[in-house]
Amino acid sequence: MDHGLTSARRSREEQELFKARRYLMCPPEHFRVTYSINPWMDPGKPVDLPLAVAQWEDLRDRYRALGHSVEELTPDPDLPDMVYAANGATVVDGRVLGARFAHPERAPEAAAHAEWYREHGFADVREPEHINEGEGDFAVTASWLLAGRGFRSSPLSHGEVQEFFGRPVIGLDLVDPHFYHLDTALCVLDDGVDGEVMYYPDAFSRGSRAVLERLFPDALIASEADARAFGLNCVSDGHHVLVPQAATGLFEPLRERGYEPIGIDLGELLKGGGSVKCCTAELRPAD
Repeated sequence: MDHGLTSARRSREEQELFKARRYLMCPPEHFRVTYSINPWMDPGKPVDLPLAVAQWEDLRDRYRALGHSVEELTPDPDLPDMVYAANGATVVDGRVLGARFAHPERAPEAAAHAEWYREHGFADVREPEHINEGEGDFAVTASWLLAGRGFRSSPLSHGEVQEFFGRPVIGLDLVDPHFYHLDTALCVLDDGVDGEVMYYPDAFSRGSRAVLERLFPDALIASEADARAFGLNCVSDGHHVLVPQAATGLFEPLRERGYEPIGIDLGELLKGGGSVKCCTAELRPAD
């Protein structure tokens, strides 16, 4: 399928009928960088907390203005990384597979997320056996679960997530520590039957690149500059794509494919190694 057909298929009517989403976010009221568990974190660089809160609120309000609902998880003062709500669980078909964090600094977040899901009507909440960091390393399409591994999720988690959700899992090896989660290197733009993604090839092993080329031959390929601006850590509802604003090279290619990119500044939260997607967990309902 060429890009022209992709864009043509995405008619104005289809754009207006995009599916409203339900998201979970956690305010960065206690966000700070006091340790380093990824290459982006530098405790020597202070966080401007009021600015971080304002940037996060702008993202939340953008979702709501676009017609999506946003629920909020109460932050814990002892857990400064809770703002990265995508890492707390993976939700597919109304079922919740919790997280088991790789680093002890974040480990207590898993229980906080599991409690929230149980208290908010999710009946099937599973505590995982193997290390996974939620939607940091699991991306959902209509046909597969794309699953990252190499830095923060165990390969054993892939079999666990496949058994729990009953969806085939495609394992992808990450090889650059700057792209330590799948959601820093790949974004699902359209999770429908004719799914579309964008990704940065050099974040993946040679074999994983070949798999992505086979599965998504018409994918949008990000440059190194846009990937290192965290441009792939974005959220798409199938039409609007909320993109870190520094990834300027992605905006026109997205428009050419029929999407509406919306620039978001989360510069303060990038100091912890996260941006739009890291701050956003999707609550996918049962079919």
